[in-house]
Amino acid sequence: MDGHVYGALGQPGVGLLMAIVIGALAGWLAERFMNSNMGLLGNIVLGIIGGVVGNFLAAQLHIPIFGFWRNLISATIGAVIIIAVVRAVRGERRY
Repeated sequence: MDGHVYGALGQPGVGLLMAIVIGALAGWLAERFMNSNMGLLGNIVLGIIGGVVGNFLAAQLHIPIFGFWRNLISATIGAVIIIAVVRAVRGERRY
């Protein structure tokens, strides 16, 4: 280990409470971008999972993700990807 304390999203300084806040915001933003409706709990779960997906993709592209805004952007992009994949698997078309 490198001596840093890593939080819920795998980044220094992002703990469980901030992961929930970022997850809720990211899920809400993704919900708006993708014209979806999931409710508060769905937004939080989607945003947290989106944060994991977004941070994984950023790591693969060697893009550093740290701080509130970068985590929010990363989680939102990950949540949008998740919604798009779920819709593709279900065969849904929404515009």
